[in-house]
Amino acid sequence: MKRTGNLIEMVADLDNIRYAFYLASKGRHKKREVLQWLLRDTEKEFVRMQNDFLTANIKVGDYHFFKVYEPKERLIYASAFEERVIHHALMRVCSPIFEQFQISDSYACRVGKGQHKALEQARKNSQNTKWFVKMDICKYFDSIDHEILKSLLRRRIKDVFVLNAFDKIIDSYHSVLRGAGKGLPIGNLTSQYFANFYLGFADHFIKEKLRVKCYVRYMDDMVIWGNDKTELLGFYQKIKAFLAENLQMELHPICHNKTVEGVPFLGYRIMKTHLRLSIKSKKRYLKKLLEYRKFYNYGIWTESEYYSHATPLAAFVLKADTLKLRAAIQKK
Repeated sequence: MKRTGNLIEMVADLDNIRYAFYLASKGRHKKREVLQWLLRDTEKEFVRMQNDFLTANIKVGDYHFFKVYEPKERLIYASAFEERVIHHALMRVCSPIFEQFQISDSYACRVGKGQHKALEQARKNSQNTKWFVKMDICKYFDSIDHEILKSLLRRRIKDVFVLNAFDKIIDSYHSVLRGAGKGLPIGNLTSQYFANFYLGFADHFIKEKLRVKCYVRYMDDMVIWGNDKTELLGFYQKIKAFLAENLQMELHPICHNKTVEGVPFLGYRIMKTHLRLSIKSKKRYLKKLLEYRKFYNYGIWTESEYYSHATPLAAFVLKADTLKLRAAIQKK
């Protein structure tokens, strides 16, 4: 497996750091931490960051956290602004390395992929097969093992300065649930790439060793399709064993059924000819819609604030066959 080196000079290039600063501050120009940076001599700060990269002296681990409750309760760890600049500078150079490792059936956090493409491919797979097995990881981000991740990164990258930077970022966080040496913080740019890369080894096992023809993964949601139920369940047992032995990950109880009954995936139920909202998604949509209307009617939100929240909610629902549901809500 060919490894890539001579990366740190590109990471530490001043133009790269300047653009990383632009990306990290995009849409955040009124935030205090960005304003404080802009009050400094930014060019001087960029040169200091360049020197930190070249001397393996970057500092990470300054997090503040908050909770989100959709689609489920999660603790988000947000890095300090300078750390976000560091992450962007690294990933602008290293993201092609991670991208080259991904298979075509992986859809999360990738340019030209995304949720819509994943659903489209899942529906194609459902149209041509009789059975499916749906799998997902227990506590995905919390379960990622630091030493295994570092070892896997060294299979693809040989630049010691970049690896040192990645090691510092990985070691800056430990899962409350899994303990020392485990977990990635939800909220870091690097976490998205690391988590996707980590399960990429399972992707290659599924496609190249097991030779599963119909497969889709969106982050930790994985589905395999086929016409032989026994064969699919056999694949599942081998995938489960591979995840446990090589990546120290555990699967939730699986969902398997005939494709004509619909495949639960990314908040939808994929039928052979159309999409339906899952029961959970329908309940969440109605709850959020009522909540948003209340905020608007009580004057807590302006009209523009209401639409900024309601628009992505509507976009999610419009992907599915929800004409009757929307008509009933409109009438009500």
